[in-house]
Amino acid sequence: MAFKMRMGIPEMDRYWSELQQTCHNGTASKDEQQLYKKWGKALKLLSENPRHPSLRTHDIDALSRRYGIKVWQSYLENRNSRAMRMYWVYGPGEDSITIIGLVPHPEDTKRGVYEKINLSNLPPLDESD
Repeated sequence: MAFKMRMGIPEMDRYWSELQQTCHNGTASKDEQQLYKKWGKALKLLSENPRHPSLRTHDIDALSRRYGIKVWQSYLENRNSRAMRMYWVYGPGEDSITIIGLVPHPEDTKRGVYEKINLSNLPPLDESD
């Protein structure tokens, strides 16, 4: 089953749209181009199989408790001190995944590190999407 990908609004939708536009019109920096390529690949893998081995998907209990819905984390990359992590939830509907955050992996391994992460608001549950 392929999942329909949605960007959490407003932050994630705006971020993805701006990154996509700068990459397509040739004004993106090298870092932006790399992020676009890695994020696009991760989105494709996530839409096809949220448990794809290279995504290393797992739930984040601290964020799930805070937001009242199971929040998942998937890797865009690994073995990099600023490796990006994508946060997401299932829904709305059985065939959708909503991206609610994209942040560098927290370097701090101390307790409470996920309390510092701010995620996008969840989009309204509109079943017509």
